[in-house]
Amino acid sequence: MNLRELSLRTQIANHDKPPTEETRIRREVLRLALPATGEQLLGMMIGIVDTFLVGHLGAASLAAVGLANQWVFLAHTLLGALGTGSTALIARFTGAREPEMANAVLRQSMLVAVAVGLSCTALGTLLARPAVRLLGAPTQEVVVLSTTYLTTVAATLAFATLLYLGNACMRGAGDTRTPLYVMLVVNIVNIVVAWTLINGLFGLPKLGVWGSALGAASGQVVGGTIVLALLLRGKSGVQLRLAGLRPDWDMIRRILRVGMPTGLEQLFFRIGNMAYVRVLASLGVAAYAANQVAINGWSLSFMPGFGFAVAATTLVGQSLGARAPDSAERGGYVAYRMGAGLMAVIGLVMIFFPEQIMGFFTNDQEVIGLGALPLQVMGFVQPMLAASMIFAGALRGAGDTRWPMIITAGCIWLVRLPLAYLFAIVFGWGLVGAWSAMSLDMVLRGTFNFLRFRGGGWKTIQV
Repeated sequence: MNLRELSLRTQIANHDKPPTEETRIRREVLRLALPATGEQLLGMMIGIVDTFLVGHLGAASLAAVGLANQWVFLAHTLLGALGTGSTALIARFTGAREPEMANAVLRQSMLVAVAVGLSCTALGTLLARPAVRLLGAPTQEVVVLSTTYLTTVAATLAFATLLYLGNACMRGAGDTRTPLYVMLVVNIVNIVVAWTLINGLFGLPKLGVWGSALGAASGQVVGGTIVLALLLRGKSGVQLRLAGLRPDWDMIRRILRVGMPTGLEQLFFRIGNMAYVRVLASLGVAAYAANQVAINGWSLSFMPGFGFAVAATTLVGQSLGARAPDSAERGGYVAYRMGAGLMAVIGLVMIFFPEQIMGFFTNDQEVIGLGALPLQVMGFVQPMLAASMIFAGALRGAGDTRWPMIITAGCIWLVRLPLAYLFAIVFGWGLVGAWSAMSLDMVLRGTFNFLRFRGGGWKTIQV
């Protein structure tokens, strides 16, 4: 037998072998993570497009959109509680092959989502101006522009709840592709409407920041409507039935018992981040604008982190539902290794090409100069950012949501905020000091979430 024949027979024999457990998990992680990463990219693109289009209107417009979005993100923390609880429970019931229970979770999640969305709309439209002032808007021009943006986007938050909650439920059922396609449509709507109205194309008025807000709001309306229609059809393994829909308080309590710690985690994070924003706003309009641009550049690294965290959440939840805790543990580690490797590559891009990243969003040389070094600082901690996101996602899939809450709240309030003030204001390091404090926060969160996952106590949690 010659070498060629031996090689051919070896290839055939290996092809006939069933894939190993590690290979199977890798394939499943990629199946779930890649569409979820794309979905996150498209979700981030809404903010990136807004920053790109508004960035050429000046630093005041950039700062205004950034401040308004702090309150929009806070509204999303309420969705985080529902979304995490819904994803974990639907994943568990899907793994246990109990589709009716998964549908019951969906029904109650969407019912509560509408109530939360309408409440956020009322608060956002009525309290927009004092909310913007509370964040320390540096000039009256920024106050006016930011109030306009926040009022417009808040008016459609009920549709945003349908969009994001519906996507979370589909991910729990193992369908990460449909949310990707929905977010693609949302982005197309946002880009077309915002670009047209910001610049006054086709004879329409030139609306500036308001045009950007109308683009984001239009995307939310279209996306929420599409998700509702898809869930009514039952396309993603879970189906929404409106007949006889009424509150099931026992199921709502189960969703909130799992999800509320995540909601509180995000609440602590957002309030802490708002205090962090006040520190940044005190550095001046140019520094805050640079921060906003740098965050949009840095947000590219969130995409794989989010995608592989979704994969970890779904795999851990479904494996525990199928009573396979060892597979759940392997899924978490595989998701981290793959996600951290990809994020490390993105970190290298941030380290070596910070000016080019900043220059994509704005041509203001002062803003580019202020934001380049902070991007480089954050590039070095990408593997730890991956650990903070992916291991937290794995813990949430198991229903272990309290520890990520404690870890996030402790690191934000005991590390990021005091060190940001110390480095940026007391030591006079400015934006670089604030981002250095944020990077230390990421390192500690990644370490503690890894240690909690390695401990294994999450394997016995009941949801």
